[in-house]
Amino acid sequence: VQLQASGGGPVQTGGSLRLSCTASSRRKVMGWFRQAPGKEREFVAAILLSGGTTSYADSVKGRFTISKDTAKTTVYLQMNSLKPEDTAVYYCAADNTIIRSSWSQSSAYDYWGQGTQVTVSS
Repeated sequence: VQLQASGGGPVQTGGSLRLSCTASSRRKVMGWFRQAPGKEREFVAAILLSGGTTSYADSVKGRFTISKDTAKTTVYLQMNSLKPEDTAVYYCAADNTIIRSSWSQSSAYDYWGQGTQVTVSS
């Protein structure tokens, strides 16, 4: 399975960006993680492709929205009210066997995209 992420770039504080991730074949769950310099990779959001159930990290709730285009096996991450602390490389991930309680664990995902840089300036 190949994942292709896009949509990152520079943005000012308070601005918005939309990330996209397309999988070469349908997976059960797709998610977004991010990694800032010197920090561990952290969970951002995930979505169940068949039903649309979502999960978010507390740090992005109310600002970020994950959605899907099931026909295209594509997920989107709409990021609003961006803050400098959102600056990171954003990675999409996918898995077919992951259980709900593991959605926030990067080790639970088998497939990863190449990452896209998001830089929020103050």
